[in-house]
Amino acid sequence: MSILKDKNILLGITAGIAAYKSASIVRLFIKAGANIKVVMTPASKDFITPLTLSTLSKNPVYSSFVDEEDDNNVWNNHVELGLWADLFVIAPATANTMAKMANGVCNNILLATYLSAKCPVYFAPAMDLDMYKHKSTETSFDKLLSYGNKMIPAGTGELASGLVGEGRMAKPEDIVSFIEKDILDQLPLKGKQVLITAGPTYEAIDPVRFIGNHSSGKMGFEIANAAANLGAEVILVTGPTHQKTNHSYISVKPVVSAKEMYNEVHKHYKSSQIAILSAAVADYRPKSVADKKIKKKESTFTIELEKTKDILKSLGEIKKQQFLVGFALETNNEIEYAKGKLESKNLDLIVLNSLQDKGAGFGVSTNKVTFITSSNEIIEHKLKSKAEVAEDLMQQILKQLDA
Repeated sequence: MSILKDKNILLGITAGIAAYKSASIVRLFIKAGANIKVVMTPASKDFITPLTLSTLSKNPVYSSFVDEEDDNNVWNNHVELGLWADLFVIAPATANTMAKMANGVCNNILLATYLSAKCPVYFAPAMDLDMYKHKSTETSFDKLLSYGNKMIPAGTGELASGLVGEGRMAKPEDIVSFIEKDILDQLPLKGKQVLITAGPTYEAIDPVRFIGNHSSGKMGFEIANAAANLGAEVILVTGPTHQKTNHSYISVKPVVSAKEMYNEVHKHYKSSQIAILSAAVADYRPKSVADKKIKKKESTFTIELEKTKDILKSLGEIKKQQFLVGFALETNNEIEYAKGKLESKNLDLIVLNSLQDKGAGFGVSTNKVTFITSSNEIIEHKLKSKAEVAEDLMQQILKQLDA
């Protein structure tokens, strides 16, 4: 999954021959999972039609302040467009438009939107060789970069004039790759490995029966997505679950039993900087497992159980540089028990949720949690989606790491 998934991207198109490549840029952004809107200079419509871009982006295309095809003269609000965008990408960016951007000229909707945007702005220059090398163009580059805009370097090749040299707009796939890399390089967990456990464990009784619990694994998967979206390389060790992820930064390690989870977690712990153990691991397992299905004979049936290895405690005992997070699901004396677990297992943070809270626990899409830190700070959160809880958790971890 691309880091651009679910991003709102505004694509600005100016009047250069490279505008024909804008259709491919839209398609690549859509393929990456982004939401796309297109804003054009009036002259750029001579190079590519709004209909093409509207069809590909599945959104209206904006090229004037007033929708001329609407009898009611609907106003196209450039301020709202600028605020909607998470990213503003101007490709192609002609010498004319860049000069206007650099000097605050605002005579079309694209330029007005640029001046209204609060998000990162990327521009991909496209022009002929002599124009590209002109001192005034270099001045535009310098000014735009000084404002915090980001230039996607032009390539070298055959230009529309027949000259060969610099000024050719970067290839659509290179534009997308440049933006993805730039975003990833700024993420706080770039280069970090985060180890996460999720789901239940199943402890076999015989070949067809097991001891398990109702954990769906959703909370752990949401945490994995949140960590990956911050640039982390995620190792997700998960028990049996129907949850799926296709994030390219998440490596899923499926296991079944507590013993398998213990072994897999320890395999990756030393190389991890953060470990978040959200799995609902069985505390006990059958002492002996029948090799054949147990037949129903007696009116009662007894299974002798033995303790499983405490994965979280074992990590706390060997913890060095790792930031270790545990989860506590309680039904009474929640804060007291969670604090005890935090201390006894040498944790940096524990996430407490109670089965007494409506909307929290297993099998639901929401959760209500309380964070307790190693300095005994208690931070209560209201009921939220598990995705929002995951984001809150990652922000709390970053806050403590920066402290």
